[in-house]
Amino acid sequence: MPARRPASGPTGGGQRFRGDIQGLRAVAVLSVLGFHAGLPFMSGGFVGVDVFFVISGFLITGLIDREIGRTGRLQLGRFWARRIRRLLPATAVVLAAVGVMTLLVLPVTRWSSVAWDIATSALYVVNWRLADQSVNYLATDDAPSPVQHFWSLAVEEQFYIVWPLIILLVLWLQRRYRLPLTKAMLTGIAAIGVPSLIWSIVLTQTSPGPAYFVSTTRLWELAIGGALAILAHRIPRIPSGWAHVLGVAGLAAIVLAVVTFDEATPFPGVAALLPTLGTAAVIAAGTIGRRTVSDLVLDTSVMRDIGTLSYSLYLWHWPLLIGAAVMWGDDGGDLPVAIAVTVVGFSVVPAWLTHRIVEAPIHEAKVFVRLPGWAAVLGVGCTAIGVAAALVVATAVPKAPVHTAGDAPGAAVLDEDPADDPDGRPVDSVEFLSPDVLDAPDDVAALDGELCISDIEGTDLEGCSYGPGDAEVTVALVGDSKMHQWLTAFQRIADEHGWRIITYLKSACPLATVDIEFEGEANRDCSEYNEARYERLRDRESIDYVVTSQVASQAYLGPDGSRGAQTDAMVEDLGRVWAGLEEAGRQVIVLVDNPNPEADVMECVAEHGDELSDCAFPRDEGAARGGAPAQLAALENADGVSSVDVNDYICPGDTCPAVIGNVLLYRRGSHLTATYVASLTPRLDDALLAAMR
Repeated sequence: MPARRPASGPTGGGQRFRGDIQGLRAVAVLSVLGFHAGLPFMSGGFVGVDVFFVISGFLITGLIDREIGRTGRLQLGRFWARRIRRLLPATAVVLAAVGVMTLLVLPVTRWSSVAWDIATSALYVVNWRLADQSVNYLATDDAPSPVQHFWSLAVEEQFYIVWPLIILLVLWLQRRYRLPLTKAMLTGIAAIGVPSLIWSIVLTQTSPGPAYFVSTTRLWELAIGGALAILAHRIPRIPSGWAHVLGVAGLAAIVLAVVTFDEATPFPGVAALLPTLGTAAVIAAGTIGRRTVSDLVLDTSVMRDIGTLSYSLYLWHWPLLIGAAVMWGDDGGDLPVAIAVTVVGFSVVPAWLTHRIVEAPIHEAKVFVRLPGWAAVLGVGCTAIGVAAALVVATAVPKAPVHTAGDAPGAAVLDEDPADDPDGRPVDSVEFLSPDVLDAPDDVAALDGELCISDIEGTDLEGCSYGPGDAEVTVALVGDSKMHQWLTAFQRIADEHGWRIITYLKSACPLATVDIEFEGEANRDCSEYNEARYERLRDRESIDYVVTSQVASQAYLGPDGSRGAQTDAMVEDLGRVWAGLEEAGRQVIVLVDNPNPEADVMECVAEHGDELSDCAFPRDEGAARGGAPAQLAALENADGVSSVDVNDYICPGDTCPAVIGNVLLYRRGSHLTATYVASLTPRLDDALLAAMR
């Protein structure tokens, strides 16, 4: 990521110190810090990472190009040695600190996941892990990782490994076929950059989650900087007047992206062209060797100093924000902006210490210049520190106690009329929990051992079937993850009555014909999936009942759609969909969504084992979140559509408890544990039979 501040004046190999680039690093890191702090006027500050990518592509390619120009070859060992001593020591320090912070501050429920994050960060592949989690049903409700920001470092490290090898291949082809060197280098860059840009545009539209993290959608940004470095010796011919215009326009493009983009902007894709080309314009303007108008902002002592610390600032600010969110955040884990800005400001302290004590001394140590082989030892040691930190966190995870199902009755302790049952009231402590908070994330519903729910991305109409093929009653379970959470109970009910169960479940995709929002835009995969799902439900005559539930209460009407209009659209659409299924001969039964807590109940229980009542929440507030409001509104005008509501056995009184009958109710987010759902089987069975015609 950002580089240290070199000494002023020319450097080896003819490279001069670029104060404007150091200032660009400051712009990049300040944008990221402001975005993470929640400053409203920096809603697009995430583009600072893209600024870094272009700078890195320019500097690294320029370094390689100058070495080839001087010696006619590229010494890979020395190149990688420079990268190792520049980047890895500070990384090792921060990863070790994150390991300590995890054990001291974060809930124990996060330790195992964070351990994997630290390990993959140390190995610089965490971006691929995050890409997988962005569409993984079991990970979509996970809290942010304290090393989540390492994804961009992983992209750059992968670039540093692959890019020199590609250049060596280009050199071999250039010499073999006697091509002009500049033309060969630019062709090689284009062969990587153009397909990467096209793929970035396509994947951003089809799979926005992975598109943000994977390396293949970002290589073109580094390639822009690389192409600029190859052409740098030609750019001084630009008239100084045009250089002034380029610098100002480029800086304006970056600022425009920072203040106008937000999390709803499809990114990277086409949108990333604005900050990346803006960065390229600023760098190009500075190649004329004279001060430009943009230097009045960038090439100042303050901006150069911030640029000097930018790498360490980037490393430290995010873990500190995550730790602060645990200690001082609200029920949703969000920090007030004032506190977040204070924490980000404080990150200057560890950043400065890391730069002065670790980063600069090791990078400038003469032993690594004279003996570059020792850099490999340094790299292995730094990586080992990160992996060791991950192992320490992983081994510190306590073993969950084992209890039999009979020890924890769950909903079975509640009376037929649970409203006044003392067993349904919040308590401060219990003798034991089932599942334990450490096992709760994996206490997920299944049908005959199969997960039976499609990930967020994809359009294939996949499903599971269970029970005899000649059953007299066939029930289709349809909806998103809030329908999926009931599979365990439905399997038991099917066994009891000899029913056949089939599933058409997709994460973040309720049964609807309107668009559903995902990451700030319409979920096209869900729309296509729903079209096929609705048609299948209408055409498959063996289906007797369609049982559906959902967490979504709003359709997506575009970025300017009001909350009320989007709710009305969802309500109207649900009535239309249910009526269509009823006309096709399917009885629709709506399973009303359970109350949704604002905070993570599972993590709260892990932190307040003797004060469990602190993890309770008002039922009316929980009922206003999730899918219930839209479901209940649609049911008012849905003639013939039945409903099942067992929420009195989930939240018996005015306050929803975290534990009933020694069973933890919630795992991640608003999803019920499979153990509690299983204890609700008799109640759900009775309600279903009463609703069936």
